[in-house]
Amino acid sequence: FSTVNGNAQDSEVGNWFLYFGNQKINNRWNFHNEVQYRNYNFAGDLEQLLIRTGIGYNLTENNNNILLGYAFVHSEPYILGTDDKLKTDEHRIFEQFITKQQFGRVHIQHRYRFEQRFIEDIFKMRLRYFLSFNVPINKKAMDKNAVYVSAYNELFINTEANYFDRNRLHGGVGNFLNKNLKVGVGVMSQILQNSSRTQFQIMFFNSLPF
Repeated sequence: FSTVNGNAQDSEVGNWFLYFGNQKINNRWNFHNEVQYRNYNFAGDLEQLLIRTGIGYNLTENNNNILLGYAFVHSEPYILGTDDKLKTDEHRIFEQFITKQQFGRVHIQHRYRFEQRFIEDIFKMRLRYFLSFNVPINKKAMDKNAVYVSAYNELFINTEANYFDRNRLHGGVGNFLNKNLKVGVGVMSQILQNSSRTQFQIMFFNSLPF
């Protein structure tokens, strides 16, 4: 993969369409489902398609969740110096732990994720730490019709050299359509070892019960 430049369109702003589902099975178990459609431009120039799912278990009622999951990732990075792409498929197994905190209106989430990545005939492992903040601005609680601001940072670390993989820094706004559905938009800066890229994000979140 050394001939591949995944950021061939450095001067352009890419766009990610993201769907996140988290369905409660019962008081302890939950089902996670997720689709991300990532483009080098607004739409049509595919960068990556990611499908992720998993089964989670609540260690406590609301704040601590462990999850075992699987992800399929189809990537189409540009080959360095050309307009051609190299298509690759990745199968990924991951384990994660999420813990949540609240201080007044500030909702904080920590996510720790360990990934085992099967990329064609290459095997890699990676650690990820995600820290997010959500703050409602027109209501005291995150419920129906609440408008909120959001920010997160996610650091990716490989288990072998080169250790730094990437960092993602995001800021945005969102709206609760009701207590189970929300939409959000934002801008993310993704910093890699030798380059960076800006992504516009359109997000939909669904926690409707089965």
